[in-house]
Amino acid sequence: MKQPSVDEAETLALRALAWLSGNDDLFHVFMGATGASEADLRSRVSDREFLGSVLDFLTMDDAWVMQFCDSEGLNYEQPLAARLALQGKAQMHWT
Repeated sequence: MKQPSVDEAETLALRALAWLSGNDDLFHVFMGATGASEADLRSRVSDREFLGSVLDFLTMDDAWVMQFCDSEGLNYEQPLAARLALQGKAQMHWT
């Protein structure tokens, strides 16, 4: 699988946010974990850092990743690859 472009990663993060917002229980967990308000969501929806936090939250639990990817027809690796693409040059390398 190739590394997604930043635009592709942002699009995937927006899809993840839409998926989260359609899952009432999980959406409330996301809102509580991030401390974001609905106004924050609207104002930061194009903010790369915020979109990264959406993918950070989603990738905390394999079951969430699987549910999202299954519903969107994506490979399970795509959310993490998108998160790494959003990090850009700030990406950490442990080797």
